[in-house]
Amino acid sequence: MFRSFFHWKVFVNLLLAIALFVGLVWLTFRWLEFHTNHGDEIPVPNVVNMTVQQAIQVLDDQGLEYEVDSFKFDPKFRPYQVLQIFPSPGSRVKDGRTIVLKVNPKTYAPVTIPDILDGYKGLAFRKLERLELKVGDTIYEPNIQKDAVIRMMYNGSVIKPGAKVPMFSTIDLVIGTGPKRNVTVPNLVGMTVAQAKVIIAQNLFEVGIIDFQDGGKSDSDIIYYQDPEAGAVRDQGMQIDLWASKKTPAEMQAKIRELDEMYRPKIEIAPPSEDFSVPAEEPVKVAPEPQKQQSPPPASTNTKPQEEKTVTKKPVENKPTETKAAEKKPAKKVIVE
Repeated sequence: MFRSFFHWKVFVNLLLAIALFVGLVWLTFRWLEFHTNHGDEIPVPNVVNMTVQQAIQVLDDQGLEYEVDSFKFDPKFRPYQVLQIFPSPGSRVKDGRTIVLKVNPKTYAPVTIPDILDGYKGLAFRKLERLELKVGDTIYEPNIQKDAVIRMMYNGSVIKPGAKVPMFSTIDLVIGTGPKRNVTVPNLVGMTVAQAKVIIAQNLFEVGIIDFQDGGKSDSDIIYYQDPEAGAVRDQGMQIDLWASKKTPAEMQAKIRELDEMYRPKIEIAPPSEDFSVPAEEPVKVAPEPQKQQSPPPASTNTKPQEEKTVTKKPVENKPTETKAAEKKPAKKVIVE
């Protein structure tokens, strides 16, 4: 076995295989040198501080490709001025290599307006300032959302979230003042549903339940009943329920009376009494005092007859007071020595 391995034919085949491998490697490298222009390099020209048009012209003359990219706008430099290149100036590159140019843009990059609608005004201010946007005028408008952002305006026009504006732009905000108290409910009977919705929105109320008689949802139906009733006093933001039909309110009187019994029942109040006499006070019950036993009177020593001491009461007659005064006898004076 070992004798066959060291045979001369084996060595010849091995040498031929090595020579073939080396030849293939050499041909591969020669092809790469030819294809990639190995050794044929070009120094990168210095185009820093040139305008982008000048830099492109120089690179085209050198046979180099280019790619333009922008930095964040810096007001210290001119617009479209080349601030940086890659590879750096002086580096040797092959013909056709792409050179990246970093250019100062013309102005600040546009900023996307954030969604701050229906949010608190303090939070909206902070979001705008974080994006380098200025808060301009704050216009207060009647709305049930107190201190909430109702609209955003830019240069006098309404702007929506997602729009792009230049950095440091001024944004005006419309803020809600909050609901008012004790506002009169408007009369909506006789209007169409579409008209009633507009009036409700203008008075800052909310549209509540809409009951369509025919079961449809046509805004052309006529309002024949509303709750709360017209003239009632409510706070803004409260709901107003509507009843609509294709018939006029005059043709819906039976239904209106039925709804009145449900939503506006009549409460009879008794008239006040006209008897202004003071009610009699209840007698106060007093416990009776114990009766004392009267001792018999002592024997009298007076010699006058008993008839003189007894006084008989005569019936009172309705006589004039003058006769009573005349009947009175003058009192006798008794002098005791």
